[in-house]
Order: sequence, then structure tokens, then C-alpha cells
Amino acid sequence: MSTAVEVNFDGLIGPSHNYGGMSHGNLASATNEGEVSNPREAALQGLEKMRLLMKAGLVQGILPPLPRPNFDLLVSAGFSGSDAEIIESAAKTAPGLLRAAYSASSMWAANAATVSPSADTKDGRLHLTTANLSTMLHRSIEAPDTTATLLSIFENEEAFGVHGALPAHADFSDEGAANHVRLCAEHGASGVELFVYGREAGESAVGFPARQTRMASESIARAHGLVAENAVFARQSKAAIEAGAFHNDVVCVGSLDTLFFHELAFENTDETLASLSQAADGRFEVKPVMVPQAEVPIEDAIKSYLFNSQLLHWPGEDRLVLLAPLETQETDTTRAFCERMTSGNGPIGRVQYVDVRQSMRNGGGPACLRLRVVMTPEEIAACHQGVLLTEEKIDALQDIVRRTYRDRLSPNDFGDPSFASECQLAREALLEALGLSGLV
Repeated sequence: MSTAVEVNFDGLIGPSHNYGGMSHGNLASATNEGEVSNPREAALQGLEKMRLLMKAGLVQGILPPLPRPNFDLLVSAGFSGSDAEIIESAAKTAPGLLRAAYSASSMWAANAATVSPSADTKDGRLHLTTANLSTMLHRSIEAPDTTATLLSIFENEEAFGVHGALPAHADFSDEGAANHVRLCAEHGASGVELFVYGREAGESAVGFPARQTRMASESIARAHGLVAENAVFARQSKAAIEAGAFHNDVVCVGSLDTLFFHELAFENTDETLASLSQAADGRFEVKPVMVPQAEVPIEDAIKSYLFNSQLLHWPGEDRLVLLAPLETQETDTTRAFCERMTSGNGPIGRVQYVDVRQSMRNGGGPACLRLRVVMTPEEIAACHQGVLLTEEKIDALQDIVRRTYRDRLSPNDFGDPSFASECQLAREALLEALGLSGLV
């Protein structure tokens, strides 16, 4: 068993952060559609969350925003001419398409990829598969740029295996680590990987879309070279999806040997827990912490994003810490449950609340903002060092954000060609600070 730690790679919120309301099934996104956003505040909030974890002694990484607007999408849709002409024409005739081209949703790095650490894979490499995000137009354009980013960070092929996205077909719908949980005794030990899917390939969608298929999850497990007995596939409950749990991480989060989930998270809870225990096979005991529907109605769980929190092994503490959004504290049922939970002797000992309101209003909490990558010291040394954060680097990034990001943005602003130039200049400055100028 190797020594390993969980590294959180947070998505840096981009300068086009907006409330476009493009995510069907995401209640917060729909509720706040068209409202004025604050990209500057959003990015600063995200960076402060990263600073909090880094100062606690955790290894913290960052993923840069993707290029916006995505001119490839607009050109593919028939627009031509100069950049300014494309934007002006799209704003007049296809404003919805222009909003999609400006989407800043790559900030939710939990959807960037699915990750299997080297302790779980047959070839002993850390594997990452870019999510195709094929269900939603504005997210389906992310995969090529996300793959390029991951290849730039995890470029050492002896240590890392970066896989491109699955085919962009409904049968292979894949939303990344938001539907994946890894359980283990220690981060460096062989673990159990839980893949949660909403539908089978070929199954017709009814109501809100189920964004993950079993075929996609099985394909990723094969590509990563997982031992079959260590991979568990469980169906997300239809009730959760219809209530607005568009990803499993809206109703479930896990870390080390602890699985924290809502009673309605899985279609068959007993079968899921039994399969996890069987896969653990004496290596560790799975500790389930189930939140009853009677104590926290699923509507409150989704409104507060209780489960879209980071469950962390906090240095110096013997029980896990739940890093939850302020909305969890402000919702009576979830606050009361957290108080009861942490007053006992269970595996979760403390809840710490953070302000990520700009992200939350678009439907993404602390867990959405990060991609968890379990890494050995050798793997940390082998990745691109520019994306590993220090106090000085966070300060530098915040200076760039304050200098280049707007503090007010509405979807109507996308028709101004000068905003595209602002986004480009901001991203170039961020990439230079991270040593990733080759991505421009």
C-alpha cells in the first residue's frame, strides 16, 4: 500500500459566469434564469474555499476556465465572419445558442472527469476519463478543451492515463465524478468504486433527464482497468431525479469508509449497501450514514445542497469534516440534522460552512466545484506543478480576477463583442499565472 492523499482540483469560475437557465432538471438554475450574476465575486468565493482547505494542510489544485465564447459551436451552427460579426449575428438570431457558447459551467469540476487512483487499477497508473456531458448542449461542448487541460496537467504517461470522452450518444451519457464515489480504508489502499447511473442504454427518458447511463459507467470501469469485484453499479432513484437530483452528488457523498446519503438516493438502498460491503470483502467496513426522508425531506436536501458538500479527512481531526454551503445552515431541517449527527459518535464529527452563493444560485455546491484525485507523493511530483496552489498563487489569481472580471453580468451582455475580448484576456492572464499558456 502506498501513501496517498486526496487532492482537490477546483474549477476556477470563469469571467462569463451567468444565470442562463440552461440546465433542465437543475432547479436552482431554472429559478435564477436571467438574473444578473457577479463573476468576480463568484471566482473570489471559489478561491477562498480553496485557500481554506490549503491552509488546513490539504493539497489543493485548480483547473482553469475553458475558452469562452466557444466559437467552434457558433461556426458549426452556420455563423461566419469575424469574431465580432459572429457574436452580433448570433445575438440577434440565436441568443440561446450564444448563451450556450458562453457557458461557464466547466467551473463544476466534479463533471470534468471520472478518476480512478493507481491503487485501484491493474496497470498501477492513475486514470482519468473526460466526461462527454452529452445531455445538455451547453456542457457537451466542454469535452475537447477539458481533455486538453487534463493532458497538460497529467502529461506523464508512465504515471497517468488520460482518456478522451465516450461517444456523444445518449447510450453513453456520462457526467463524470458527480456520479462516482470511491470508498476505502485509506486513500493509498485498494478501494471500492461506486458508479451510480440513472438509466440503462436505450431506456427512454421520462420527466427530468437521467444524465448517466450504466453503459457509460461500465465502459469507464473497463478503460480504467478496475478489478471487476471492486466496482459496484447502483441505480439512482427515480424519485431523487424527479425531485431535482440531476446528479448523484446532490443526494450522496462519500470519503474513506463513510457513505453519507439520503434515504431516497438509490433505487434499492439495501442492495447497494450489500454490494458495497461484499466488494469491500473484509478490507474495510463500509460505514453508512443515511439521512431519513422523515427528518430531511428530499426537497430540503436539494434546496440546501446538504450532500453536495465535501467530505474530508481534515488534518489533525479523528473524524471526517463536512464542508457544506451556507444554505445548509440556513435550512432548518438540514441544520438540525447536522447538529444531531455531529453530537453523536458517528464518523462525521464536524460541519464547516462556506459561502459559495454565486455557484449555488446556478445549482452547484462545494462538491460540484472540485474534482477529487487521489495521488501518491510521486504522482503529485509528476503532475504540472503550476496548478498546485500556495498562498502566493491564490493571491495572484485573485488579483487577476479583480482586475479582469466584471462584477455584473446578464445574458444580454453577450451580444457585445468587446466582452469576448475581455474573457480571452482574463483567461490568458490566468493561464500564464498557472504555467499553462500553451492552452491558449
